[in-house]
Amino acid sequence: MSAPAKLTCLECAAVNRVPTDKLTSGPKCGICGAKLSDGKVKALDPATLAKATKSDQLPLLVDFWAPWCGPCRMMAPQFEQAARSLAPHARFAKIDTQDFPQVSQKFGIRGIPLLILFQNGQEIARLSGARPAADIVTFVRSHAKAKA
Repeated sequence: MSAPAKLTCLECAAVNRVPTDKLTSGPKCGICGAKLSDGKVKALDPATLAKATKSDQLPLLVDFWAPWCGPCRMMAPQFEQAARSLAPHARFAKIDTQDFPQVSQKFGIRGIPLLILFQNGQEIARLSGARPAADIVTFVRSHAKAKA
């Protein structure tokens, strides 16, 4: 059995330990039963974002967006496609900067859409502007410290 990786449940914010060789078998949160790495983009609140960015050992790509932003809305299907492509070795989430403006301030965000890649408690890289799925996948694979 491989070493466990810490994954924050993006539904209830509980930290779970999952053997990395079991990621493809659809692990679920031990508290709420939500799937931990299913290739879907999860909407986050600031508390869950803070916990996941500090705890997760798998790459976590977060889309900072707003509903009024045309490029953000245009990129959403591409972001979802990239999430499916990289599952279960990377997870994707989004946070609405209109609902949570304090997040923009905390991360020094000056323009959206902005993708920030986190892993092992650190920000790894940023990618600004609307991008096609292939560019997003390439970005994660080139910067992540794991098999993505």
